[in-house]
Amino acid sequence: MDYPLVSITVCVRNGAHWIDGCLEALIAQTYSNLEILLVDDGSTDGGSERAQHWHDPHGERGIPIHVHQQAALGLSAGRRWAVEHAKGTWVAITDIDVRPEQDWITNLVTAAKPIDATEDVVAVTGRTVFERAEDLVSRIRSIEIASKYRSRPRRTSLANGPCSMFHRDSLRKIGGFDPGWYHAEDMEVSLRLLEAGGTIVYAPDALVRHVPETGTGLFLHKRRRDARAHVRILRHYPKRKRNGPAFDFLGSSTMVLFLLPIWIMIAGFALPTLTSLIQETMNTPVLFEQWDSQSLVISMLLLTAHEVILWCGSLGVVNREVMKSSTKGKFSVMIGVRWLTFRWSVALWQGTILGCMDALLGRHGHRPLFRSKP
Repeated sequence: MDYPLVSITVCVRNGAHWIDGCLEALIAQTYSNLEILLVDDGSTDGGSERAQHWHDPHGERGIPIHVHQQAALGLSAGRRWAVEHAKGTWVAITDIDVRPEQDWITNLVTAAKPIDATEDVVAVTGRTVFERAEDLVSRIRSIEIASKYRSRPRRTSLANGPCSMFHRDSLRKIGGFDPGWYHAEDMEVSLRLLEAGGTIVYAPDALVRHVPETGTGLFLHKRRRDARAHVRILRHYPKRKRNGPAFDFLGSSTMVLFLLPIWIMIAGFALPTLTSLIQETMNTPVLFEQWDSQSLVISMLLLTAHEVILWCGSLGVVNREVMKSSTKGKFSVMIGVRWLTFRWSVALWQGTILGCMDALLGRHGHRPLFRSKP
Protein backbone atom coordinates (compact mmCIF):
# COMPACT_ATOMS: atom_id res chain seq x y z
CA MET A 1 0.00 0.00 0.00
CA ASP A 2 1.25 3.49 -0.90
CA TYR A 3 1.21 6.14 1.80
CA PRO A 4 0.78 9.48 -0.02
CA LEU A 5 0.88 12.72 1.90
CA VAL A 6 -2.63 13.79 2.95
CA SER A 7 -3.34 17.43 3.82
CA ILE A 8 -6.23 17.78 6.29
CA THR A 9 -8.01 21.14 6.16
CA VAL A 10 -10.41 22.49 8.78
CA CYS A 11 -11.92 25.98 9.09
CA VAL A 12 -13.29 27.67 12.19
CA ARG A 13 -15.25 30.82 12.89
CA ASN A 14 -16.37 31.45 16.46
CA GLY A 15 -15.90 27.84 17.50
CA ALA A 16 -13.14 28.28 20.08
CA HIS A 17 -14.65 25.62 22.35
CA TRP A 18 -14.40 23.00 19.57
CA ILE A 19 -10.82 23.62 18.38
CA ASP A 20 -8.94 21.47 20.91
CA GLY A 21 -11.22 18.46 20.51
CA CYS A 22 -11.02 18.52 16.71
CA LEU A 23 -7.24 18.99 16.55
CA GLU A 24 -6.61 16.31 19.17
CA ALA A 25 -8.62 13.86 17.06
CA LEU A 26 -6.67 14.80 13.93
CA ILE A 27 -3.20 14.37 15.42
CA ALA A 28 -4.30 11.00 16.84
CA GLN A 29 -4.84 9.54 13.35
CA THR A 30 -3.22 6.15 12.76
CA TYR A 31 -2.15 7.38 9.30
CA SER A 32 1.11 9.23 9.88
CA ASN A 33 1.95 10.93 6.56
CA LEU A 34 -0.14 14.01 7.26
CA GLU A 35 -0.14 17.76 7.50
CA ILE A 36 -2.94 19.89 8.99
CA LEU A 37 -4.04 23.30 7.71
CA LEU A 38 -6.24 25.16 10.20
CA VAL A 39 -7.96 28.31 8.90
CA ASP A 40 -9.36 30.86 11.34
CA ASP A 41 -12.09 32.67 9.42
CA GLY A 42 -12.35 35.93 11.35
CA SER A 43 -13.24 34.55 14.78
CA THR A 44 -14.27 37.04 17.44
CA ASP A 45 -14.76 34.64 20.37
CA GLY A 46 -11.11 34.04 21.22
CA GLY A 47 -10.82 31.36 18.56
CA SER A 48 -7.94 33.15 16.84
CA GLU A 49 -5.79 32.88 19.95
CA ARG A 50 -6.85 29.27 20.53
CA ALA A 51 -6.04 28.36 16.91
CA GLN A 52 -2.64 30.05 17.09
CA HIS A 53 -1.81 27.85 20.08
CA TRP A 54 -1.81 24.90 17.66
CA HIS A 55 0.53 26.47 15.10
CA ASP A 56 3.35 23.95 14.70
CA PRO A 57 4.83 24.13 11.18
CA HIS A 58 7.80 21.93 12.08
CA GLY A 59 5.68 19.12 13.46
CA GLU A 60 6.93 19.02 17.03
CA ARG A 61 3.64 17.33 17.97
CA GLY A 62 4.36 14.71 15.32
CA ILE A 63 2.36 16.30 12.48
CA PRO A 64 3.01 19.75 10.92
CA ILE A 65 0.13 22.14 11.70
CA HIS A 66 -0.16 25.38 9.76
CA VAL A 67 -2.56 28.05 11.08
CA HIS A 68 -3.83 30.72 8.70
CA GLN A 69 -5.84 33.67 9.91
CA GLN A 70 -8.07 35.66 7.56
CA ALA A 71 -10.96 38.08 7.70
CA ALA A 72 -14.47 36.60 7.80
CA LEU A 73 -14.44 35.57 4.11
CA GLY A 74 -16.40 32.34 4.45
CA LEU A 75 -15.85 28.60 4.33
CA SER A 76 -15.10 28.42 0.60
CA ALA A 77 -12.43 31.10 0.89
CA GLY A 78 -10.79 29.22 3.76
CA ARG A 79 -10.83 25.95 1.88
CA ARG A 80 -9.51 27.64 -1.25
CA TRP A 81 -6.51 28.92 0.71
CA ALA A 82 -5.92 25.48 2.17
CA VAL A 83 -6.07 23.72 -1.20
CA GLU A 84 -3.67 26.26 -2.73
CA HIS A 85 -1.16 25.76 0.09
CA ALA A 86 -1.59 22.02 0.62
CA LYS A 87 1.40 19.84 -0.22
CA GLY A 88 -0.44 16.54 -0.15
CA THR A 89 -1.50 14.35 -3.04
CA TRP A 90 -4.88 14.25 -1.33
CA VAL A 91 -6.73 17.02 0.52
CA ALA A 92 -9.12 15.89 3.26
CA ILE A 93 -11.75 18.28 4.60
CA THR A 94 -13.61 18.21 7.88
CA ASP A 95 -15.44 20.61 10.20
CA ILE A 96 -14.39 22.04 13.53
CA ASP A 97 -17.38 20.45 15.32
CA VAL A 98 -16.40 16.97 14.09
CA ARG A 99 -14.27 14.33 15.81
CA PRO A 100 -12.79 11.86 13.28
CA GLU A 101 -12.16 8.29 14.38
CA GLN A 102 -8.46 7.37 14.55
CA ASP A 103 -8.55 5.32 11.33
CA TRP A 104 -10.54 7.91 9.32
CA ILE A 105 -7.68 8.85 6.97
CA THR A 106 -6.39 5.27 6.76
CA ASN A 107 -9.79 4.07 5.54
CA LEU A 108 -10.15 6.95 3.08
CA VAL A 109 -6.74 6.22 1.52
CA THR A 110 -7.52 2.49 1.34
CA ALA A 111 -10.82 3.16 -0.45
CA ALA A 112 -9.16 5.50 -2.97
CA LYS A 113 -7.77 2.55 -4.94
CA PRO A 114 -9.88 1.96 -8.11
CA ILE A 115 -11.49 -1.47 -8.46
CA ASP A 116 -11.26 -1.47 -12.27
CA ALA A 117 -9.94 0.54 -15.20
CA THR A 118 -13.18 2.50 -15.59
CA GLU A 119 -12.71 4.30 -12.28
CA ASP A 120 -10.79 7.54 -11.95
CA VAL A 121 -11.20 8.07 -8.21
CA VAL A 122 -10.97 11.81 -7.54
CA ALA A 123 -12.71 11.88 -4.16
CA VAL A 124 -13.55 9.52 -1.30
CA THR A 125 -16.30 10.30 1.17
CA GLY A 126 -16.73 8.74 4.59
CA ARG A 127 -19.64 8.52 7.01
CA THR A 128 -20.75 11.12 9.55
CA VAL A 129 -22.52 10.07 12.74
CA PHE A 130 -24.38 12.85 14.54
CA GLU A 131 -24.20 12.38 18.29
CA ARG A 132 -27.53 12.56 20.11
CA ALA A 133 -28.63 14.76 23.00
CA GLU A 134 -31.99 14.74 24.77
CA ASP A 135 -33.83 17.40 22.72
CA LEU A 136 -36.11 16.64 19.76
CA VAL A 137 -33.95 18.50 17.23
CA SER A 138 -30.85 16.50 18.11
CA ARG A 139 -32.68 13.19 17.85
CA ILE A 140 -34.31 14.05 14.52
CA ARG A 141 -31.00 15.22 13.07
CA SER A 142 -29.10 12.15 14.29
CA ILE A 143 -31.68 9.68 12.98
CA GLU A 144 -32.15 11.52 9.67
CA ILE A 145 -28.42 11.53 8.88
CA ALA A 146 -28.11 7.84 9.78
CA SER A 147 -31.02 6.98 7.46
CA LYS A 148 -29.30 8.73 4.53
CA TYR A 149 -26.31 6.38 4.74
CA ARG A 150 -28.19 3.06 4.99
CA SER A 151 -28.52 2.32 1.29
CA ARG A 152 -25.74 4.50 -0.08
CA PRO A 153 -23.95 2.90 -3.08
CA ARG A 154 -20.19 2.66 -3.49
CA ARG A 155 -20.22 5.20 -6.33
CA THR A 156 -21.92 8.32 -5.10
CA SER A 157 -22.66 11.87 -6.23
CA LEU A 158 -21.57 13.79 -3.13
CA ALA A 159 -18.35 14.03 -1.14
CA ASN A 160 -19.81 15.31 2.13
CA GLY A 161 -18.06 18.25 3.74
CA PRO A 162 -17.24 16.86 7.20
CA CYS A 163 -15.68 13.56 6.13
CA SER A 164 -14.20 13.60 2.61
CA MET A 165 -10.88 13.54 0.76
CA PHE A 166 -10.18 15.00 -2.69
CA HIS A 167 -7.38 14.39 -5.17
CA ARG A 168 -5.63 17.74 -4.99
CA ASP A 169 -4.70 18.14 -8.67
CA SER A 170 -8.17 17.07 -9.82
CA LEU A 171 -9.70 19.58 -7.43
CA ARG A 172 -7.47 22.35 -8.76
CA LYS A 173 -8.31 21.49 -12.38
CA ILE A 174 -12.03 22.14 -11.81
CA GLY A 175 -11.29 25.44 -10.05
CA GLY A 176 -11.40 24.30 -6.44
CA PHE A 177 -13.63 26.13 -3.99
CA ASP A 178 -15.11 29.44 -5.12
CA PRO A 179 -15.46 32.12 -2.39
CA GLY A 180 -18.50 33.45 -4.28
CA TRP A 181 -20.58 30.36 -3.49
CA TYR A 182 -23.22 30.53 -0.80
CA HIS A 183 -23.01 27.23 1.07
CA ALA A 184 -23.18 23.70 -0.53
CA GLU A 185 -19.48 23.95 -1.43
CA ASP A 186 -19.03 20.20 -1.12
CA MET A 187 -21.92 19.49 -3.50
CA GLU A 188 -20.69 22.04 -6.04
CA VAL A 189 -17.15 20.63 -6.27
CA SER A 190 -18.51 17.06 -6.29
CA LEU A 191 -20.70 17.74 -9.32
CA ARG A 192 -17.85 19.50 -11.10
CA LEU A 193 -15.57 16.52 -10.50
CA LEU A 194 -18.23 14.15 -11.87
CA GLU A 195 -18.76 16.48 -14.83
CA ALA A 196 -15.03 16.18 -15.58
CA GLY A 197 -15.30 12.38 -15.69
CA GLY A 198 -14.13 11.53 -12.16
CA THR A 199 -15.51 8.98 -9.71
CA ILE A 200 -16.52 9.63 -6.09
CA VAL A 201 -16.35 6.58 -3.81
CA TYR A 202 -18.20 6.03 -0.52
CA ALA A 203 -16.13 4.45 2.28
CA PRO A 204 -18.53 3.58 5.16
CA ASP A 205 -15.70 2.66 7.55
CA ALA A 206 -14.13 6.14 7.29
CA LEU A 207 -16.09 7.46 10.24
CA VAL A 208 -16.32 10.88 11.87
CA ARG A 209 -18.54 11.92 14.77
CA HIS A 210 -20.37 15.24 14.78
CA VAL A 211 -21.21 16.95 18.05
CA PRO A 212 -24.98 16.99 18.75
CA GLU A 213 -26.88 19.55 16.70
CA THR A 214 -29.17 21.12 19.28
CA GLY A 215 -31.49 24.11 19.33
CA THR A 216 -34.46 24.81 17.09
CA GLY A 217 -33.13 28.20 15.94
CA LEU A 218 -29.83 26.77 14.70
CA PHE A 219 -31.58 23.81 13.07
CA LEU A 220 -34.00 26.06 11.14
CA HIS A 221 -31.18 28.44 10.14
CA LYS A 222 -29.20 25.56 8.64
CA ARG A 223 -32.23 24.15 6.77
CA ARG A 224 -33.02 27.63 5.37
CA ARG A 225 -29.40 27.95 4.27
CA ASP A 226 -29.44 24.48 2.68
CA ALA A 227 -32.57 25.25 0.67
CA ARG A 228 -31.16 28.57 -0.52
CA ALA A 229 -27.95 26.92 -1.73
CA HIS A 230 -29.72 23.99 -3.39
CA VAL A 231 -31.56 26.38 -5.70
CA ARG A 232 -28.14 27.19 -7.18
CA ILE A 233 -27.20 23.51 -7.43
CA LEU A 234 -30.43 22.50 -9.16
CA ARG A 235 -30.25 25.49 -11.49
CA HIS A 236 -26.64 24.92 -12.57
CA TYR A 237 -26.83 21.11 -12.59
CA PRO A 238 -30.29 20.00 -13.74
CA LYS A 239 -30.85 16.27 -13.98
CA ARG A 240 -30.53 16.21 -17.77
CA LYS A 241 -27.01 17.67 -17.56
CA ARG A 242 -25.57 15.71 -14.63
CA ASN A 243 -22.99 12.98 -15.09
CA GLY A 244 -22.57 9.98 -12.83
CA PRO A 245 -24.91 8.69 -10.09
CA ALA A 246 -28.17 10.41 -9.18
CA PHE A 247 -28.42 12.39 -5.94
CA ASP A 248 -28.43 9.87 -3.10
CA PHE A 249 -28.26 12.15 -0.08
CA LEU A 250 -31.42 14.30 -0.18
CA GLY A 251 -33.03 13.09 3.05
CA SER A 252 -36.46 14.21 4.22
CA SER A 253 -36.43 17.87 3.19
CA THR A 254 -38.18 17.15 -0.12
CA MET A 255 -41.16 15.72 1.78
CA VAL A 256 -41.11 18.45 4.43
CA LEU A 257 -41.34 21.07 1.69
CA PHE A 258 -44.90 19.94 0.88
CA LEU A 259 -46.20 20.43 4.43
CA LEU A 260 -46.58 24.23 4.38
CA PRO A 261 -48.73 24.30 1.18
CA ILE A 262 -50.92 21.56 2.66
CA TRP A 263 -51.46 23.54 5.86
CA ILE A 264 -52.30 26.66 3.83
CA MET A 265 -54.90 24.70 1.83
CA ILE A 266 -56.33 23.15 5.00
CA ALA A 267 -56.76 26.62 6.46
CA GLY A 268 -58.33 27.89 3.24
CA PHE A 269 -60.89 25.08 2.97
CA ALA A 270 -61.66 25.07 6.69
CA LEU A 271 -62.39 28.80 6.73
CA PRO A 272 -65.97 28.54 5.35
CA THR A 273 -66.90 25.91 7.96
CA LEU A 274 -65.38 27.92 10.80
CA THR A 275 -67.07 31.09 9.56
CA SER A 276 -70.47 29.35 9.40
CA LEU A 277 -70.10 28.02 12.94
CA ILE A 278 -69.22 31.47 14.23
CA GLN A 279 -72.14 33.04 12.36
CA GLU A 280 -74.59 30.46 13.70
CA THR A 281 -73.33 31.04 17.23
CA MET A 282 -73.80 34.78 16.81
CA ASN A 283 -77.24 34.36 15.12
CA THR A 284 -76.08 36.17 11.98
CA PRO A 285 -76.83 35.13 8.36
CA VAL A 286 -74.82 32.10 7.20
CA LEU A 287 -72.83 32.98 4.08
CA PHE A 288 -71.06 29.71 3.30
CA GLU A 289 -73.66 27.05 4.14
CA GLN A 290 -73.61 25.41 0.70
CA TRP A 291 -69.85 24.90 0.92
CA ASP A 292 -69.63 23.58 4.49
CA SER A 293 -69.71 19.85 3.76
CA GLN A 294 -67.45 20.09 0.72
CA SER A 295 -64.89 22.18 2.58
CA LEU A 296 -64.92 19.80 5.52
CA VAL A 297 -64.34 16.76 3.30
CA ILE A 298 -61.48 18.45 1.45
CA SER A 299 -59.90 19.56 4.73
CA MET A 300 -60.05 16.00 6.07
CA LEU A 301 -58.46 14.66 2.88
CA LEU A 302 -55.68 17.20 3.18
CA LEU A 303 -55.13 16.31 6.83
CA THR A 304 -54.86 12.67 5.79
CA ALA A 305 -52.29 13.59 3.13
CA HIS A 306 -50.35 15.50 5.79
CA GLU A 307 -50.28 12.47 8.08
CA VAL A 308 -49.17 10.20 5.23
CA ILE A 309 -46.23 12.52 4.49
CA LEU A 310 -45.38 12.80 8.18
CA TRP A 311 -45.37 9.09 8.97
CA CYS A 312 -44.60 7.34 5.67
CA GLY A 313 -41.60 7.36 3.32
CA SER A 314 -38.21 8.79 4.28
CA LEU A 315 -39.65 11.34 6.70
CA GLY A 316 -41.82 8.68 8.31
CA VAL A 317 -38.77 6.50 8.97
CA VAL A 318 -37.17 9.37 10.88
CA ASN A 319 -40.30 10.30 12.85
CA ARG A 320 -41.11 6.70 13.82
CA GLU A 321 -37.58 6.16 15.11
CA VAL A 322 -37.81 9.44 17.05
CA MET A 323 -40.99 8.15 18.69
CA LYS A 324 -39.38 4.82 19.59
CA SER A 325 -36.28 6.46 21.08
CA SER A 326 -38.20 9.05 23.10
CA THR A 327 -38.21 8.86 26.89
CA LYS A 328 -40.97 11.47 27.12
CA GLY A 329 -44.71 11.05 26.59
CA LYS A 330 -45.65 9.96 23.08
CA PHE A 331 -48.36 12.60 22.78
CA SER A 332 -45.99 15.48 23.55
CA VAL A 333 -43.45 14.07 21.08
CA MET A 334 -46.11 13.84 18.34
CA ILE A 335 -47.10 17.46 18.94
CA GLY A 336 -43.44 18.48 18.96
CA VAL A 337 -42.78 16.66 15.67
CA ARG A 338 -45.74 18.39 13.99
CA TRP A 339 -44.71 21.85 15.22
CA LEU A 340 -41.04 21.36 14.28
CA THR A 341 -41.81 19.98 10.79
CA PHE A 342 -44.21 22.89 10.17
CA ARG A 343 -41.48 25.40 11.07
CA TRP A 344 -38.98 23.33 9.08
CA SER A 345 -41.21 23.59 6.01
CA VAL A 346 -41.52 27.36 6.48
CA ALA A 347 -37.70 27.64 6.68
CA LEU A 348 -37.29 25.60 3.48
CA TRP A 349 -39.69 27.85 1.61
CA GLN A 350 -37.93 30.96 2.93
CA GLY A 351 -34.61 29.55 1.74
CA THR A 352 -36.08 28.61 -1.65
CA ILE A 353 -37.43 32.13 -2.15
CA LEU A 354 -34.07 33.63 -1.18
CA GLY A 355 -32.34 31.24 -3.59
CA CYS A 356 -34.66 32.32 -6.41
CA MET A 357 -33.87 35.96 -5.64
CA ASP A 358 -30.16 35.10 -5.76
CA ALA A 359 -30.73 33.59 -9.21
CA LEU A 360 -32.62 36.66 -10.45
CA LEU A 361 -29.91 38.99 -9.17
CA GLY A 362 -26.98 36.77 -10.18
CA ARG A 363 -25.41 36.73 -6.72
CA HIS A 364 -23.93 34.16 -4.29
CA GLY A 365 -22.48 32.01 -7.06
CA HIS A 366 -25.42 32.14 -9.48
CA ARG A 367 -24.75 32.78 -13.13
CA PRO A 368 -26.55 35.96 -14.28
CA LEU A 369 -29.91 35.29 -15.92
CA PHE A 370 -29.40 38.03 -18.43
CA ARG A 371 -25.95 38.65 -19.86
CA SER A 372 -25.26 42.16 -21.11
CA LYS A 373 -24.21 42.36 -24.74
CA PRO A 374 -20.54 43.20 -25.33
